[in-house]
Amino acid sequence: MAVNLYDYANELESALRKSDEYNNLKKMYDEVNNDEQAQKMFENFRNIQMNLQQKQMSGQELTQEEVEHAQKTAALVQQDEKISKLMEAEQRMSMLINELNKVIMKPLEDLYGSMEQ
Repeated sequence: MAVNLYDYANELESALRKSDEYNNLKKMYDEVNNDEQAQKMFENFRNIQMNLQQKQMSGQELTQEEVEHAQKTAALVQQDEKISKLMEAEQRMSMLINELNKVIMKPLEDLYGSMEQ
């Protein structure tokens, strides 16, 4: 019997959408987006993060001013309760995805682990 991994992947995607972690993340995301001030602060924070990541990925070094600006912005957005809750929900979702990734990668770890022995 052939196994269609894409069917299982689609089932996993559906299960993720039904998970408490995803639904809590969506709720927190909607709350931030329904608050104009919080939404602007969060968007600014995300843009700063993305710009710094792109710069690092292209091999450019970050300046001290860029790092300090990012740290100040992060501290500021974390003071907003809605954004703070959203960031916590993002962290929980990220942890769940990392755990799922470990499960998915287990066959390869088993295979390569047994080759080392």
